[in-house]
Amino acid sequence: MQQETLRATERVTSGSRASRRLRRDGRTPAVVYGTSIDTRAVHVAQRDLYGVLNTEAGLNAVIELDIDGSTMLAIAREIQRDPIRGDIAHLDFIEVRLDTEIDAEVGIDYLGTPAGVKDSGGIVEVLEASIMISALPNAIPSSIEVDVEHLELFDTLKVADLPVIDGVTYLLEPDQTLVTVVLPAAEVEPEPEIDMLEGEEGEVPEGEEGEEGDSAEDEG
Repeated sequence: MQQETLRATERVTSGSRASRRLRRDGRTPAVVYGTSIDTRAVHVAQRDLYGVLNTEAGLNAVIELDIDGSTMLAIAREIQRDPIRGDIAHLDFIEVRLDTEIDAEVGIDYLGTPAGVKDSGGIVEVLEASIMISALPNAIPSSIEVDVEHLELFDTLKVADLPVIDGVTYLLEPDQTLVTVVLPAAEVEPEPEIDMLEGEEGEVPEGEEGEEGDSAEDEG
């Protein structure tokens, strides 16, 4: 996996006001930490960060982080986004070593249309769109591809059915279901609403007719 380079600058001020000022200036606040370094508050250019995290490796890109001339290898984690614009508002950079495995979340690409969909009118129900794995930083796949064309109606695909990838360990249980082919849910027509005050059509609720009759006799 290709390593990406990203320059960072140590933050001299902290707090929400300082972070908002950085974002207005096109910078993203971040925190860097690891087992061999002290935690440091930094900021990076939003444009450069976007370029680094939008390669084939995605959020699992191994980044050569240059902090004011001092370099280290890191991976982006704990990414917080602006709820309206979707921009990255804050993130962590975790120090990594190329000879030490780490946990990572990788997306699963389900390829093809299952036979149970084409032949029996079923639908695909995806239970897991991604999976946690353990691997060396440079061995993390960008995605995991699996063919689902053979799945008939009510068939399932489990973790044990995923392809074997050298250096990659799946962290979910082997019998965990990832995707299944099921029948569409039957559409149930809503029952007609009944006005309990009026009762059935043409019927006067019990008690009212007698009261009216009594009133007529009294008037007579």
